[in-house]
Amino acid sequence: MVPLSRLGLAFTVLAAIGLAGCSEPARGPAGDADTPWFEDRAEASGLRFEHFDGMSGERYFVEVFAPGCALFDYDGDGDLDAYLVQGGMLGPGKTLDDATFPPAPDRKLVDRLFRNELVETGELRFTDVTADSGIAAEEYGMGVAAGDYDADGLPDLYVTAFGPNRLLRNRGDGTFEDVTAAAGAQDERWSSSAAFVDYDADGRLDLYVVNYVRVDLSDHRPCRAASGAPEYCGPNSYAPVADRLLRNLGDGTFEDRSAAAGIGRTTAAGLGIVTTDVDNDGRTDLYVANDGMPNQLWINLGNGTFREDALLAGCAFNEDGEAEASMGIDAADFDDDGDEDLFMSHLDNETNTLYVNDGRGRFDDRSFETGLGFASRPFTGFGAAWVDYDNDSLLDLFVVNGAVKSLEHLTLQRDPFPLHQTNQIFRNLGDGRFADVTAEAGPALALSEVSRGAAFGDVDNDGDVDVLIANNAGPARLLINAAAKRNRWIGLRLREDETRCDAVGARVEIDLADGRTLLRRVRRTASYLSSNDPRILVGLGAQATAEVVRVRWPDGLEESWPAPPPGAYATLLRGTGSAE
Repeated sequence: MVPLSRLGLAFTVLAAIGLAGCSEPARGPAGDADTPWFEDRAEASGLRFEHFDGMSGERYFVEVFAPGCALFDYDGDGDLDAYLVQGGMLGPGKTLDDATFPPAPDRKLVDRLFRNELVETGELRFTDVTADSGIAAEEYGMGVAAGDYDADGLPDLYVTAFGPNRLLRNRGDGTFEDVTAAAGAQDERWSSSAAFVDYDADGRLDLYVVNYVRVDLSDHRPCRAASGAPEYCGPNSYAPVADRLLRNLGDGTFEDRSAAAGIGRTTAAGLGIVTTDVDNDGRTDLYVANDGMPNQLWINLGNGTFREDALLAGCAFNEDGEAEASMGIDAADFDDDGDEDLFMSHLDNETNTLYVNDGRGRFDDRSFETGLGFASRPFTGFGAAWVDYDNDSLLDLFVVNGAVKSLEHLTLQRDPFPLHQTNQIFRNLGDGRFADVTAEAGPALALSEVSRGAAFGDVDNDGDVDVLIANNAGPARLLINAAAKRNRWIGLRLREDETRCDAVGARVEIDLADGRTLLRRVRRTASYLSSNDPRILVGLGAQATAEVVRVRWPDGLEESWPAPPPGAYATLLRGTGSAE
């Protein structure tokens, strides 16, 4: 692999705001044109993690897909902690001596939990607390979803794997317990993404598990490139499997409703999922990214069942009628017209795809009209999100990249891991178009790595979106945002009551003084194999002012509040606003 640069610019955390706090923070100095937009602070902050993919030269299909990551406040102290998913050795009889890139001898191959010490110290610093947490996830991990399934106010974790998945219950004392079997949340298949979602609006978080394909390493049959050289197979070489929908019974257990809900009646090579409400009927719909197969749009019928509608809705295939290698996925109202649009990242020589919603849950592929098509064609995109990286009130796109088949120019250079690519930022120009501004972002966006999962959130509580990137067979990166310092913002945390965690699925509208209305939604799951900060960050630009915040809660209750002052986070508690 090409040498990777280290960044040396200092970044000072000037404020530490609790997730539920509402005080005015101190602000950092305004950036200038020569300041990099993002700085990699992983090493400096103690977030030291190296992923191991088990590569041994056999080109097992599993090797190229992981890992994911999560940003979540596991200890309730007001800052975002980090969970990073680890891999393992693959193949019958294979040991670490067979590994192409062996792990450091002093590092045990388990998932890692890092505690953010920001609130306690005022400094962005992470401590590896894996040993004390009781987490011992040693499967070949894929992704992680965070959510408070037992409604005790603490986020729990569901870790997907090539092998048994794990449900890790947060005890509230800094430790987790594996309750997978007791909760009925087992899945032995190759699972990719997962989402905690209250699909039946009963106030309890259910669980959707995305499954990929059936692979038996004991019957490994290598594929070859057109040149005859060994190469990774594609998903069509394997049988797809059905996803799983688990309904939360409220007693710490789940029941499998996959078949009854309609989800389990179809098979597909699923990789990503986002929860949304495409037709604005107040019910949570599900959009699943399938690899090389039509994507699925599960419309919630409100009676515990779903209708698969992607073909009629125009988001099963791209505008050429072709299924693409869908990986990363997110939903948001990028054009401020009151409905959520869909974005997906894809394989190189395809394009990333933007589906624009007409307000009724019908979509139009506008990838090329918006400028996203050609700019993404040379890249294979994985983790992705709509984020207002510069807080100008317009939702931009951040995409992390890394190939799944050897790149010819790197192979010719005899690169030992010829899959690495740079990541990308697309700026929303406000007129329906995007510009690739990666070259302006600084050294952190010039790193060439095999990026997979990406989690997005305000790690240092200074009012802008930072990015945790999980790289395959490489170090994790923590990109701290310095691009939004000139602009104002408000932060919102929505809670159903004082004891329960965030109101996942709540719809939020922010009325601005200039007549615009911004739509945001509380969600953790999107991107690829990863889980995001559930707080809502609203960029206001240099001059805009927010006047009113309106919320539609998951059960349909609508309330409004005067907008909180800019430059701070505020908590909106269900039942404390004015009825709509």
